[in-house]
Amino acid sequence: MQKHPELPQAFADLGVSVPILKALRKIGYETPSDIQREMIPVALSGRDILGQARTGTGKTASFGIPALQRIDPNKRLQALCLAPTRELAVQVTGEIRRIAEFTGVHCVAVYGGQKIQTQVHQLGKKPHFVIGTPGRVMDMIGRRHLDIHELDYVILDEVDRMLDIGFRDDIRKILGYIRSEHQTIFVSATFDDEIRRLAKQFTREPVEINVSRDQITVDQVQQFFVTAEQRDKFRLLKLLLEQDEPEAAIVFTNTKHAARKLAGQLHKVGIEAMEIHGDLMQRKRDKAMERFRKHRVRVLVATDLAARGIDVQNVTHIINYDLPVDIQVYVHRIGRTARMGAKGKAVSFVTREEGVLLTDIEKMINREIVECSYEGYTPSPPPERPKLVALTPGEALASRLVTSSGAEEDDAPRRTLLRRYKPARRRR
Repeated sequence: MQKHPELPQAFADLGVSVPILKALRKIGYETPSDIQREMIPVALSGRDILGQARTGTGKTASFGIPALQRIDPNKRLQALCLAPTRELAVQVTGEIRRIAEFTGVHCVAVYGGQKIQTQVHQLGKKPHFVIGTPGRVMDMIGRRHLDIHELDYVILDEVDRMLDIGFRDDIRKILGYIRSEHQTIFVSATFDDEIRRLAKQFTREPVEINVSRDQITVDQVQQFFVTAEQRDKFRLLKLLLEQDEPEAAIVFTNTKHAARKLAGQLHKVGIEAMEIHGDLMQRKRDKAMERFRKHRVRVLVATDLAARGIDVQNVTHIINYDLPVDIQVYVHRIGRTARMGAKGKAVSFVTREEGVLLTDIEKMINREIVECSYEGYTPSPPPERPKLVALTPGEALASRLVTSSGAEEDDAPRRTLLRRYKPARRRR
């Protein structure tokens, strides 16, 4: 291959064409990540792929570069990428457009939360590449604004998350609509039996590429916890932001209400923060992400579903204001920092009752999470972390009987309160 000294040669060696190399140089890509190095040549050969890599390793470029290179700008719609959330669909579209700048390939995003007529108008411009969420893609197909019968390339991004959310049936229907022979690429942080069954049905002898090296979380993330009761968490967060002075921090809560309330509290004490959750209008979510991505606001308060598509470079801090109940979610959260080899810090606020949950997280990541402190804050007593002891069936039954007998006494005041606040009977 002819060498171009001014272009990223490491990507040229993978078979990437000059128009895309020009875009990569403009973006600032110099050296491919592991998943890019392994996947790009295989994808350019036309083989179906199951690609597994950790969050933040450049998976979008690993499937975007080959698809864009093989698309013919003079033909119809040729490629479809499915993503689990609006945010990820927008993020992938932005990245694909940047890589496609010198190729003549037109990309469009379709997702819920935006006026459907706006997206119908965009689809009317005959794009070559559509990126969308399964629900909105199904809607567009049903309205006959999107014809995917003759696709050449199909990518499923974050497959594990799409199945978690419940897009299983939509994915099967969408893949079933395609009549032409096409290349199929599944990309995910994890692959379980359900994903493999789906892949077996809709791929042909796929090449499996796994660069995760069985590491469930990145080594570059420094992980800490602070014991804090619920009433002390906001004061602790304020001290953390003042003392660590993060360039960009994502604060995770478990509910939309908590995210909304916390963002308001931060504003009241003079800390500019923006919230992002499912109840927020798409226009406001896009505005929040844009400001955070450009570092015009340094604190983003987010719920897990809304944050799944956040791919922002230089996020320095992840703060688990609420420890996630699902320990797998912990990994996805801290994966928002330390991206592409950078360093990052994750701090979890843990109540005494969450000691067992913290231990379960440590077992999963095979790593001890270190306790830390902040000046001016006196931590609560350390969380209760009892040893997990296997009980015999008789012991387990006895434990349940003791618990239920104790609960009857505890429930008495509750029944009194219910009677006290029982609403008055309506007059007839």
